[in-house]
Amino acid sequence: MNDLPDYVVQTSIVGQTLIFNFQLFMRHPFPKYVALLPLCVFFLLYAITWLCTRDLSNMPISVAFLTASVVAIVFSRGSSLSDRIEVFCSGAANQTIMMMVVIFVLAGAFAGTAKTMGAVDATVNMVLYFLPPNIILASIFIAACFVSMAMGTSCGTIAALAPIAVGLSGQTGIALPAMVGVVVGGAMFGDNLSFISDTTIVATRTQECQMQDKFKVNLRIVFPVVVLVLVIYIFQGMGIPIPEISVSRIEWLKVIPYLAVLVIAIAGINVMTVLVIGIVLSGAVGLLTGSLTVWGWTGAMGKSIVGDMGELIIVSLMAGGMFEVIRFNGGIDWLIGKLSRNIRSKRKAEASVAALITITDFCTANNTIALIITGPIAKQIGDKFGVDNRRMASLLDTFSCFAQGIIPYGAQLLIASGLADINPMEVIPFLYYPFLLGVAATAAILFQYPKKYTVDRYSPDKYDNFTNKTTN
Repeated sequence: MNDLPDYVVQTSIVGQTLIFNFQLFMRHPFPKYVALLPLCVFFLLYAITWLCTRDLSNMPISVAFLTASVVAIVFSRGSSLSDRIEVFCSGAANQTIMMMVVIFVLAGAFAGTAKTMGAVDATVNMVLYFLPPNIILASIFIAACFVSMAMGTSCGTIAALAPIAVGLSGQTGIALPAMVGVVVGGAMFGDNLSFISDTTIVATRTQECQMQDKFKVNLRIVFPVVVLVLVIYIFQGMGIPIPEISVSRIEWLKVIPYLAVLVIAIAGINVMTVLVIGIVLSGAVGLLTGSLTVWGWTGAMGKSIVGDMGELIIVSLMAGGMFEVIRFNGGIDWLIGKLSRNIRSKRKAEASVAALITITDFCTANNTIALIITGPIAKQIGDKFGVDNRRMASLLDTFSCFAQGIIPYGAQLLIASGLADINPMEVIPFLYYPFLLGVAATAAILFQYPKKYTVDRYSPDKYDNFTNKTTN
């Protein structure tokens, strides 16, 4: 050190001091709300991108999540860097994330095979031939609603219908993000109402009510939204020029894979099984018609998995890791504590639960997990203020589907945008059904609708029990 110039020595000392102080600073526990900083950074990046360029596609979602993930690891205090990275990796590799990754891979393989062998074009021609021109959008929405109700999964519905929607967009000139928004909206309908949906099962179990009772309440809230969205789509479809399709242009054999996938999905078969059957049928038809070779089939699958789904897989892994760090540092617990305090009426109780499930879904990007986290708390709040169990289950499920349907890093928008090769942020302005679903659910709280399920069940004993549990 004696041979070095004084300014170099002083700079070294200052640097070592800063590193030492930073390490001490990081060992001191943060307030829990700081754990939400990565999520704030994620949305801030898109806000800055919009203000600077007016084009959200200039900020790739993988870059936004990479930045937010780095912030999550850096600001996770109280442990070594290696321990923080381990927490991140455990979240990235959890069962839910890995299931999503497998679905992404299978959806990519099916979409790539079907597109290469001509199934998408054949199905699009068939749809254009049979459907009246002014109800193309409404028909796709109804189909998505029907399939998602039967399958009980929005992801499977999107994987089956998004390629058809992309083909229709190319044939009709309808904006691709708008067509994708139609499919996502219909998919969220079934996610919310289907008897075999994970969200329905969790919501009814945590609130201790029957599925059919929850369905009756839920349907009264969402039915006006479905009617309004159909009217919007019919009105928008009136000005769309539809090309003339002759029956001779429809390659019926190539339609079989998509028809089979839809029928099997409606039968309630597991989404992974549905996609595997779709891959095999698409490849077999392609080989039979000569539109595919064996190596062309494998190449189409590989290209679609890596090219269309590669970024989605990376984003899913980073999202899972980031949200696990947020949970580990108490960010979700802090939100739950804040939202469940200072409730003084039934309406406020319902509004707090709605805010709680919405924000938790924003933080987990999985409405089933969000319901598992918030369901028991919602049950306590509902019992305290006499909220009907059937109504609480309906509100929980509806708000979770509203939130899941609009977040750009959720599986639904990631799958849809990946199959359409667009930025998920571009689809958000066209998500009429999810946004109106949120409006309808909010109106149900404000106006206490439906009235049949707003009977007062207030219990002072339950109030005291809830107060003790939340203060201890």
